[in-house]
Amino acid sequence: MSARAKSFAGLVGALLVLIGLGLCAGHDWASPSDLITAVTGPETLRAKLLIDWRLPRVLAAACCGALLGLGGAIFQGVFRNPLAEPYLLGSAGGAALGASVALLVPLGLPQALVLAVLAFLGAWGATVIVMGIARLAGTVDAAGLLLAGVAVAAVLGALRSFLMLALSDDTVNLQVVLSWILGGVQTPSWPVLAGLAAATVASVVATLPLARGLDLLGLGETMAAGFGQDVRRFVDVAVLAGAAVVALAVAFSGLVAFVGLAAPHVARWLVGPMHRALLPASALVGAALVTAADALARAALPPAEIPLGLVTALAGGPFFIVLLARQLRR
Repeated sequence: MSARAKSFAGLVGALLVLIGLGLCAGHDWASPSDLITAVTGPETLRAKLLIDWRLPRVLAAACCGALLGLGGAIFQGVFRNPLAEPYLLGSAGGAALGASVALLVPLGLPQALVLAVLAFLGAWGATVIVMGIARLAGTVDAAGLLLAGVAVAAVLGALRSFLMLALSDDTVNLQVVLSWILGGVQTPSWPVLAGLAAATVASVVATLPLARGLDLLGLGETMAAGFGQDVRRFVDVAVLAGAAVVALAVAFSGLVAFVGLAAPHVARWLVGPMHRALLPASALVGAALVTAADALARAALPPAEIPLGLVTALAGGPFFIVLLARQLRR
């Protein structure tokens, strides 16, 4: 077995262990024997809690983490920037603005559909704006992208806060919007989970054809064009794909910061920089990170639950500072 295959096997094994830990974790901890009894034994209230509530939530957290890790790997490849991340580049903020509109404005359509569509449009639009600002400034380096992303994210955050103040009333529970913005995976029904899982797998498969273009883009735009790549068209397609992946994750989990930054770096250490392996590895690492963070969010302060986005921000903030310091030293 090659080293890369061993790394993938290790990632899958670690994810399965963390899913098991997530099933055990919570205000009322379950033991491995409880899990076995819930699957093989009679249908008790405890078994129903584990199978119909915890298991869908844990699997949904894994799917959202996989999407965030995949989106982060795409953005880092497109921008040729190890600091690129959906949260920092405004994509997550744009998706949050669109989702806030869906939650606050009655549009007469199924809210789940409207939320997904507006989250996608917000994520894609915000990313295009950041790229446009960087190109107008004549830079796509780390500093330029970060400054543009911070500026766009600040404006989007202000717009989101204004909408929350202006559109909330007695018929709209503002707490729902706030809890969604802070990040958190809600327990889906089994049909919804099946759709999310199918969309996650489809996203990984659909983005694999981008791998060669991302590898070429890593050599520089001139070299990529020399190999026959239409750089501008490829960048637009890749950004659209990354925004769609991020929007899907944000629609289900709210704002979960820094997973898209950290997961590709961990995956790169394990499988190397080539995107054919890096994209699925980033999805696996992201799934593991969010599964672990969600378990911690449910179990750290019982009976209360810490917002998932706060857990990932507290863990990811120092990680980002270290990466930024290394980048600036170079």
